[in-house]
Amino acid sequence: MPELTNGTWIVVADSEKALLMRNLTDHADPNFEVIAREDQPEVADNADRPGRLADTGPGQSSAMEQTDWHVLARDKFAKELAQILYGYAHKGAYDHLVIAAEPQVLGKLRDELHAEVKGKVVAEIPKNMANHPVRDLERLIKADLDAM
Repeated sequence: MPELTNGTWIVVADSEKALLMRNLTDHADPNFEVIAREDQPEVADNADRPGRLADTGPGQSSAMEQTDWHVLARDKFAKELAQILYGYAHKGAYDHLVIAAEPQVLGKLRDELHAEVKGKVVAEIPKNMANHPVRDLERLIKADLDAM
């Protein structure tokens, strides 16, 4: 069972924001200190029509799939978050990392993490907890780790 030791970093993220925290106590009574908050700029819905691609026949065209700007923004945000975590890890800011993120973000983030960061991950929680206050996060993350 992974534990929230003193100094363990916790990242809570969804597709639009991430909260980076450090545990100041132990697993029995976690106390998270917010280190940083990362926000993705709001992405507007694309009102454009899907594109058309000219076919070889006269006057023919084929529809192209419309770009999902939200998926692209989520993937970009996960990549940027992975780079931020690498920067802190490379400076020796943490030895243990717990990541709690909505499943799609967690999967993309996992793909983007540098090997140095992956070696510090002690637990992954595939849940969106980004809208909870810090005091609730302490309790919820501890409960999820206890259940592992």
